[in-house]
Amino acid sequence: MLLINYSTMIARLIISFLSCLLIWYNPSIVLAETILERFSTYPDWHHKPLIKERKGDIYYPEWLQGIWNVTSILTEQIAPFAPSLVTPGFESNRRYLEQPITFTVRFQSQTTSEPQKWPLPPLSSTTSKIIADRKFNGLHIAQAYLGETGVLSVETVRQNPTCLITILPQQRQLISTTIGHSQDSPSTGQFIATELTQQQFKIDSSLFINEVETTTAYHLVNPKQIEAEQITAIYLSPQDPNYFQAFDQPVALYRYRLLLSLVKK
Repeated sequence: MLLINYSTMIARLIISFLSCLLIWYNPSIVLAETILERFSTYPDWHHKPLIKERKGDIYYPEWLQGIWNVTSILTEQIAPFAPSLVTPGFESNRRYLEQPITFTVRFQSQTTSEPQKWPLPPLSSTTSKIIADRKFNGLHIAQAYLGETGVLSVETVRQNPTCLITILPQQRQLISTTIGHSQDSPSTGQFIATELTQQQFKIDSSLFINEVETTTAYHLVNPKQIEAEQITAIYLSPQDPNYFQAFDQPVALYRYRLLLSLVKK
């Protein structure tokens, strides 16, 4: 899970109640684009990102391992189709501009097994990977945005560890499932990743579904400090009456500055 993907998910769904989203790719554009190239062309985005991995988790660099205090600051928000098309909640989100939101996150080591083809009989080798603690991070980020009484519980799904279920008051439920991701390390001390998440918000008998892309570029300042830039893109559902005005282009873009301070390795 990308670091702030869950926080933006909470804020946008609670405020906006966006509907379902279908992925439409333009292969001639997407296949020629790296994550770094996509990041550098912001806000001139006209399609969704190339997703290389459809299963599993993002594997972070070792220097992200540990517990971190995070300060997230919304620095910019753009409605590419304004004034003719502005998503619900876009204007109300202006109250977050330049307002620091603080929370704690954890990245931890996970042992994975990889089968070997030779020698026989089959053996397996184990490797250690750094992943985000989705349950821990989801709870702390949700509480930062909604308050401690605004979240009843956060759980992961055993069959799919990248699926997070947040139980909210008044029988509301938020389900966030990772569709896929891509990642890259352009240089030592740099890490960039894109994650695409489907979000389902259940309230009473109603179900609202959308898809959110989060692209984040991390920079290691020193062993106890990390800086990052993060962009969140929101797309309309094909069921939305304005869908054919935007197609697969983002209708809302949010840019964040992240400051991470190490608490414990």
